[in-house]
Amino acid sequence: MVRGFLLFVLVVLLAVLGTAAYLVYTPFGPGKETFVEIAPGTSTSAISAQLQAQRVIRNKYAFDLLKLVKHGTLKAGEYRFEQPVTMLEVYERLARGEVYTRLLVIPEGYNLFDVARAVQVAGLGNTGTFLRAEIENVKLIRDLDPTAQSLEGYLFPDTYHFPKSATPLTMLTAMVKRFRQEAARIGLTENVSQTVTLASLIEKETGVAEERPLVASVFENRLAKNMPLATDPSVIYAALLEGRYRGTIYASDLQSNSAYNTYKHTGLPPGPICNPGIASLQAAIHPAQTEYQYFVSDDNGHSVFAKTLAEHTEHVQAYRETVRSRDQK
Repeated sequence: MVRGFLLFVLVVLLAVLGTAAYLVYTPFGPGKETFVEIAPGTSTSAISAQLQAQRVIRNKYAFDLLKLVKHGTLKAGEYRFEQPVTMLEVYERLARGEVYTRLLVIPEGYNLFDVARAVQVAGLGNTGTFLRAEIENVKLIRDLDPTAQSLEGYLFPDTYHFPKSATPLTMLTAMVKRFRQEAARIGLTENVSQTVTLASLIEKETGVAEERPLVASVFENRLAKNMPLATDPSVIYAALLEGRYRGTIYASDLQSNSAYNTYKHTGLPPGPICNPGIASLQAAIHPAQTEYQYFVSDDNGHSVFAKTLAEHTEHVQAYRETVRSRDQK
């Protein structure tokens, strides 16, 4: 009888252990991509119940027992499960805090409005809320630009990964940190505001890397002669700030009293008009040494440079004739 009882206990124990091993080590999961959002302060039992309800684990009690054995701390956040995995792997992901991050791509030349829209597209926030944060958190760059009205120019273009729970301040801080790192790397330590503003104009005027120092030289030469920079992107930016941009530049835009209207006012605009990349920043620091005072597009994505107004006028006329001929075909 004793041997029979012990045998029975052994069988039961093996069955329990076998079941536990099956629950813990056998892959299980939803048949499609599933996101699990664990809120801060959620108890272990509530987490296990949520995981079972979303079919990420088979049994919540087995998960609770695993947590008890492991003595770990489960981290809040959003988790992504795209294929069946073992309960042990589910536990370890939560214990390590391997939260799912969303991709946020900020290309060179994006302005405040573009960045805010990109944040919403990435599922990381609301456009309006992020735009306000870009304006309200100028404290992040006060040492670089004491008169800045926003973070324009200092949100470094890059590919970022943020969890869904990231706040606007968290994301903005990361972007400004990247700017500081790159600025230090290229030796941008003085006249930061003016350099970034100039770089933002260069960024918007050409996407051709080798032409950026030449564009910088045109702006430098015009500034030295107290000539208006007369750059269209700054006029567009003025209209964007005032909420009146209609997709093209009108005569009324060129007559605007905005300080960003570089047709009407000499010198640099009061701040950057976009977030420039490293090549434009370097061009602003090290412009080419030329006598160019003008440039215009050649309709192929490049620019044609001129020393005199007469030469520039010829280039503009050639550009217009090229466009007219193309449109007539």
